[in-house]
Amino acid sequence: VLGATTRTCLGDGAYRSPHVSVGSDDEKRGFSASVVMGGLEKKKYERGSATNYITRNKARKKLQLSLPDFRRLCILKGIYPHEPKHKKKVNKGSTAARTFYLLKDIKFLLHEPIVNKFREYKVFVRKLRKAYGKSEWNSVERLKDNKPGYRLDHIVKERYPTFIDAVRDLDDALSMCFLFSTFPRTGKCHVQTIQLCRRLTVEFLNYVIAARALRKVFLSIKGIYYQAEVMGQLVTWITPYAFSHNHPTDVDYRVMATFTEFYTTLLGFVNFRLYQSLNLHYPPKIEGQAAVELKPEEGEPYALDSESYMEKLSALSASLARVVAPNPEDEAEVDEFPVEGESTEQEEARQKEQEALEKQKKLFEGLRFFLNREVPREPLAFVIRCFGGEVSWDKSLCIGATYDVKDPTITHQIVDRPNIKEQVIGRYYIQPQWVFDSVNARLCLPVADYFVGVMLPPHLSPFVTEKDGDYIPPEKMKLLALQRGEEPGEESEEEEEEEEDDEDASGGSEVEEDSDKEDEGRLKKMEAQRSQSKNLPVKVTAGKVLKEDKQRLAQEQQSEEKRLAIMMMKKREKYLYQKIMFGKKRKIREANKLAEKRKAHDAAVKLEKKKNKKARRE
Repeated sequence: VLGATTRTCLGDGAYRSPHVSVGSDDEKRGFSASVVMGGLEKKKYERGSATNYITRNKARKKLQLSLPDFRRLCILKGIYPHEPKHKKKVNKGSTAARTFYLLKDIKFLLHEPIVNKFREYKVFVRKLRKAYGKSEWNSVERLKDNKPGYRLDHIVKERYPTFIDAVRDLDDALSMCFLFSTFPRTGKCHVQTIQLCRRLTVEFLNYVIAARALRKVFLSIKGIYYQAEVMGQLVTWITPYAFSHNHPTDVDYRVMATFTEFYTTLLGFVNFRLYQSLNLHYPPKIEGQAAVELKPEEGEPYALDSESYMEKLSALSASLARVVAPNPEDEAEVDEFPVEGESTEQEEARQKEQEALEKQKKLFEGLRFFLNREVPREPLAFVIRCFGGEVSWDKSLCIGATYDVKDPTITHQIVDRPNIKEQVIGRYYIQPQWVFDSVNARLCLPVADYFVGVMLPPHLSPFVTEKDGDYIPPEKMKLLALQRGEEPGEESEEEEEEEEDDEDASGGSEVEEDSDKEDEGRLKKMEAQRSQSKNLPVKVTAGKVLKEDKQRLAQEQQSEEKRLAIMMMKKREKYLYQKIMFGKKRKIREANKLAEKRKAHDAAVKLEKKKNKKARRE
């Protein structure tokens, strides 16, 4: 009726031209499925997980930033790439290696004020280059005076809503700042950054000393690991050794510098708040010294006034000034209330741990140390001061020495050389490891093992806690016995020597006796066999009542019940149980292997001692 071009309605709501032939029912269903409301076809990769991610290039173009600026922005804002679960689907069917970010993160970056600062800086560089090319020196000076800058305060507040959040994330910040503070003044990184890192790390070390917050120290190949308790949170960081630094060529220092830029801002905020919590001045001031006294004496110039003050702070030998002097009368004892849901045993254990902690804080109280020039000054001074000890060194070594080597009140002198010619009576001459081992053991260890020229015991890591079934070295067993207040059951050297002498003397006679006993045993066996072959004894003896071992029977019953329980397990549960048991057996094998190694090592050491002793006698 409507003519040749009129469309006729199909039964499923779609339309067709009268010239188009209609196929089978399956074809009709397929055609209608590909056409949705309004006739729009659903395209692939435009819904689901594919729309949640964006590639790095697309994100960069969206923000209109170069790759280095984009990388800097992501580091400062704490945004990192994500690995999609279905990478091929997100990558639109391609398997090419691409870096993906969450789309919501990139949208979040669109409103960041620092992006505009990056663009302003790019314009500034372009204008400066043009002014240099035209030799317009007035313009150069004017542009340098108006150089655009930015602050990261709002990012720190944004990333760490509470102060405890910032303290929890302090590990990486401290490690990076301590690393940068040891860098030489070369062109790899700005001198101002190195100086800022040094100042902030020294301030943090002074806080740890004032709060007596240090808990563990470990000397490793990488550096010195420290662990401190700050506001109830355990903070662990690593400090490199003070060796000459060679910059590796395969490290991108721009990325590290960007991280350091953020970490210095964070550490500045944290230091300020920590100093406030202890009623200390910030920036820190040395106690009992005016600004005039901090200046070097006339005729003995040491450094600039500001540098001299910084050096005295970094010496870590003086206490910090407080805003208000503490009054002992005002200090009241804090009432302790039981925690909800805590049993009496748990409360006692907690109180015991608290008492041990208070005792550890006063570990070196009343002891006066003197550091020889060959030992590492800063780590030793830091550790000793953290536990209430007094420390000094030679005045020519570093500024901040408090007493001389001839002071009669010195109790311990830390030395790292084979022997000392002049020794003072009543003073212990020990190696540096004694300080670190005593801190980790929470008690002053016997000094005899750490005397000058003595082979040192192994330096055990305080970060390793042995569980049931783990291998525990003999040195750790000895340390645990000392902590319990027991005397470690070790034979003295004299007893060992006597045993060795007895073994040497009786070695030959024992061999002869063994051979005689073997011959006698053979003869007795032969005689018994002959007598058995001649007479066969037939005797009737009274029976004996066998006593049942109740403990053995209980063990047998328990093992049988366990076997039956394993048989009744489901297949999945049995598989998990077998995996657990396999892990336990592997741990036991490893512990046995380590024990055998230690046994072989001890035997080799003993043999070496015997050989040396024989060589000395000859």
